[in-house]
Amino acid sequence: MVNEKTAPGDPPDKAFPASAATRIPFAIVLAFLAGATDSIGFLEFSQLFMSFMSGNTTRFGVAVANADWENTLRVVTVLLVFCFGAFLGTLIAAWVGRWRLSVLLTIEAALLALGLLMPWGTFAFPLHAYPIVLALGLQNAILQDEGGRSIALTYVTGAVVRFGTGMANLILGTVASSFWIQAPLWAGLSSGAVVGGLLQIRYGESAFLFPAALAALLAFIAVVLTIAKPGSELVAGSSPAPDASPDAKAIDAIH
Repeated sequence: MVNEKTAPGDPPDKAFPASAATRIPFAIVLAFLAGATDSIGFLEFSQLFMSFMSGNTTRFGVAVANADWENTLRVVTVLLVFCFGAFLGTLIAAWVGRWRLSVLLTIEAALLALGLLMPWGTFAFPLHAYPIVLALGLQNAILQDEGGRSIALTYVTGAVVRFGTGMANLILGTVASSFWIQAPLWAGLSSGAVVGGLLQIRYGESAFLFPAALAALLAFIAVVLTIAKPGSELVAGSSPAPDASPDAKAIDAIH
């Protein structure tokens, strides 16, 4: 159950990993997973993005400008499904407490595999893509803290901007020491896109089984950590914002 009371002095029973030893590797692998899935979906669904909603928003604008209402519906439904995934993932995370990593990753793996079993639908309503998009929307809640802040796990613009501004602030002497995480996040997502593209070219839609299996592997690791290290900062605890300085003030627990 979520937000259960803990004894005085015990670590808060939160699902956001306080330890960078867990948080950072999970973030990089999840970015890789998102890049692979987005690349597979982009090739499989005629240049429709599975996780890059900025790209889909641009496609929405172009479709409206051209009065292409079928394409407009196609992109709008994907945007809504992705948003619902983030909404649903956040609620589930609040309900399951320290099992957040395990539960959300298991659901994500199932959704990525489920996409292969869904009917194709129509061009305007690509049912086959919806479970994939829902999974990636949900992924954004996996490493979200109590303040709703999260490492960018399914898009790269924020990482590039933060790395650029971090480099400038490094020169100015005002940078948070953790700004460097943005570069590995970009590398993870972009390398995942390369791998996903190669897999789709070779295996077609069956390539979605790769990110599904990767999510399942992460879920298994999360289950082992949660059982073997209950209360450990590897799974939960007070922590600063996801990519803040290690000296930043920890976010208070919500009970």
